[in-house]
Amino acid sequence: MTDAEELRRRTREFLAAHPPATTDRLDFLRARFDAGLAWVHYPQGLGGLGAPRSLQGVVDAELAAAQAPDNDPRRNGIGLGMAAPTILAYGTEEQKRRFLKPLWTGEEVWCQLFSEPGAGSDLAALGTRAVREGDQWVVNGQKVWTSGAHNARWAILIARTDPAVPKHAGITYFACDMTDPGVDVRPLRQITGEAEFNEVFLTDVRIPDTDRLGEVGDGWRVAQTTLNNERVAIGGMALPREGGMIGKVAQTWRERPELRTHDLHQRLLKLWVEAEVSRLTAERLRQQLVAGQPGPEGAGMKLAFARLNQEISGLEVELRGEEGLLYDDWTLRRPELVDFTGRDAGYRYLRAKGNSIEGGTSEVLLNIVAERVLGLPAEPRTDKDVAWKDLAR
Repeated sequence: MTDAEELRRRTREFLAAHPPATTDRLDFLRARFDAGLAWVHYPQGLGGLGAPRSLQGVVDAELAAAQAPDNDPRRNGIGLGMAAPTILAYGTEEQKRRFLKPLWTGEEVWCQLFSEPGAGSDLAALGTRAVREGDQWVVNGQKVWTSGAHNARWAILIARTDPAVPKHAGITYFACDMTDPGVDVRPLRQITGEAEFNEVFLTDVRIPDTDRLGEVGDGWRVAQTTLNNERVAIGGMALPREGGMIGKVAQTWRERPELRTHDLHQRLLKLWVEAEVSRLTAERLRQQLVAGQPGPEGAGMKLAFARLNQEISGLEVELRGEEGLLYDDWTLRRPELVDFTGRDAGYRYLRAKGNSIEGGTSEVLLNIVAERVLGLPAEPRTDKDVAWKDLAR
C-alpha cells in the first residue's frame, strides 16, 4: 500500500530527475504518466500506482510547489472526466494502453457523441445506426450539442446496433476517430456569440471492432459510467471557499460599495451560504469516490451547480446594472474551453443558461434523484418493452 509519505518521496525524486524549469512540457507530462503520478488510483502502467484516490492531492501539492506544468485539464475535460474512467472500466488492455496516456497528456482531446436532435433528454431513443461489416462497423447518423468536437481527435460514441429490441438494449459503445472522412463537424452558434458546441454528421464512418468498448448491445450500461462521471465532473469539481462564480460576485461587492442595496445584500448572503454548502457536499461526494465508481448522487450535485450558477450570474448582472450586460470579447469564435470566471459578467450570465441542459437536463436529473437516490416510485414508461423500430417517432 502506497501511503502519503511514500508518494511524497516518489514525487520529489521524480522532480529531481525531471526539473520542470529545464524539461520540455510534453516530455515532463509523459514521464509523469509513466511514473504513475498522473492519476495515482489508476493501475500501474496506466498512469497510476493503485493508490487511494484521496492521495492524488499529495502529488498535486508537490508538483504545484515546484511550478511543474499540468495537462491543462479544462481543455480536455470530457476526455479526463468521462472517457478515461469509462475506458478504464470497460476497455481491453490494448485499448487502455492505446488511449489513456495521450488522453492524459492532452495530446489527444476527446468529445462526446451522445445526444441527437430526436434523443436528448430521452437518450436511449437515439437513432444513429452502426451496422457490422466484417471486423468493422459502419456508422450513419447525426449528433448534436457536441462540446469541443472541432478540437477533438477522438469521441466516445453510442449508436444503435439492434433496432429489433427495446431501446435500452440495442445500443453499443465505441471510440470514434474524428479524423475519419465521414465525420463532418459544423458549428452551433450560441447566445454568447460563440460556437463551442457543434452538430456532427456521421456518413459511412468506419469503426474497427477493436474500438468497441463493452459487449455488443451493452452500450447503455457502459454509457451510465460515462454519464455518472460527467455529472460529478460538472457539479462536483474541487473548489476553494469562494471559488467559482460566487467569488466573482463577492469580489465586486467588496470593491464597489456604490452598487450595494439591502435587497441585493440579503440575496448575496443566501447564495454565498448555498454555494458553500454545495462546495462542501461536493467534497464529501469526491471522498465517496475513493470507495468506487460514482453513483446517482452526482445528479444532485449537477442540479445544484446549474441552479446556483444561474442565480449567482443573475444577481451579478443586477448588481452591476447596465454594465453587467456587456462583455468586451463578444465575437463569433471557436473557443477551446469554457471559462466561467475569467470572462465578464455578461458572458457568465448568458453562458450559465446552458448549465441546466448540458450534462443531463435538470428535469431528467430530478427523476434520477427521485428514483435512484430517494427511492420514490418510477414514472410510468409505456415504451420500456417495445422494440425500438416500433416506437412512434
